[in-house]
Amino acid sequence: MQNSTAEKKRFLPRYALVFYGVLALSLLVYLVAVLSPTFAAWFNGTVGAAVRALLAHLTSWLPFSLAEILLYALPLAVVAIGVLAWRRYCDTWRDTGRFLLSLLSCVSLLFSLFVFSFGTGYHTPTLDRRLSLTPREVTGETLAHTLSCLVTEVNAAAEGVSFAENGFSLMPYDLGALNTKLMDGYGEVSVAYDFIQPLKSRVKPVLASRAMSYTHITGVYTYFTGESNINVDFPPYTQPFTAAHELAHQRGIAREDEANFVAFLACVATNDPYICYSAYLNLYEYVANALWEVDREAYMEIAKNLLPVVKGELRAYAAFFEPLRDSAASSVSGAVNDTYLKIHGNEAGVYSYNLVVELAVAYFA
Repeated sequence: MQNSTAEKKRFLPRYALVFYGVLALSLLVYLVAVLSPTFAAWFNGTVGAAVRALLAHLTSWLPFSLAEILLYALPLAVVAIGVLAWRRYCDTWRDTGRFLLSLLSCVSLLFSLFVFSFGTGYHTPTLDRRLSLTPREVTGETLAHTLSCLVTEVNAAAEGVSFAENGFSLMPYDLGALNTKLMDGYGEVSVAYDFIQPLKSRVKPVLASRAMSYTHITGVYTYFTGESNINVDFPPYTQPFTAAHELAHQRGIAREDEANFVAFLACVATNDPYICYSAYLNLYEYVANALWEVDREAYMEIAKNLLPVVKGELRAYAAFFEPLRDSAASSVSGAVNDTYLKIHGNEAGVYSYNLVVELAVAYFA
């Protein structure tokens, strides 16, 4: 009875004070990570790795995306909280303030979880240094060399791939089998590079993938549930590379260009013809777009060497994407993602996905 009375007299309940204490610690950790890449790498590879693994193991048994279900439940939760606040915590300004600050302390846990699981990954040393790649200037000449190498690899991988009449390639297994192969690939790269976390997990298909396509989002890693989610509405050849990209985030590779390149390495490490085809063709598209901007004649000269079936795949993708190209949802999602990336120190914003070209040029030099 006395404890209950004391709790009422205290402006904030004990749990709220604890949550604010965790928030203060999170802010300190994040500040140190911003100032020290060495600390960021250590924290991301130890504490962050443990939290990511715990979350992945807690949610991996679910065949669906928990994050997606929580997103759908969010409007109901907001209404329920509003009704609760109106009925129980709006009698006085003190009660209202107490409720709002207690609610804010709960919301602050999302930021704390972000810091302890994923956020410090944005401030680790860059991937080229961690892979011991020698940076090369990105010029028309180096882009043309890289694209030529990729055309050779794409064509070689395409020899082991089947194609449908609509032009798209056929992925010869389901998402579960794809996941198993990608786990093998990540097992290989985690041995080769100790900063890539060894972790057994699974990729989750998004239930509302068609609606997601209008946002131009092919996948998303949800740090608060530890899930790698992919849009299965996009053509099959994009899915292995996208899945590997989200799995890279799940292993602490936060920057988008670096997640793209680690995804490429993991896909190639599987030695599976279709997954390698997906990796080389997706990387080809990034480099081809960059070369098109600086030397269109060189691009066309190299691109004509693609096998006819690969050209058919790219034409089929263009036809698939055309109705989605100018959707309002994509403008909103793009702006949100751009802001999110810039807040976390990535000045390039959504363009950072394309910076994988710099890593590709260094790798194929």
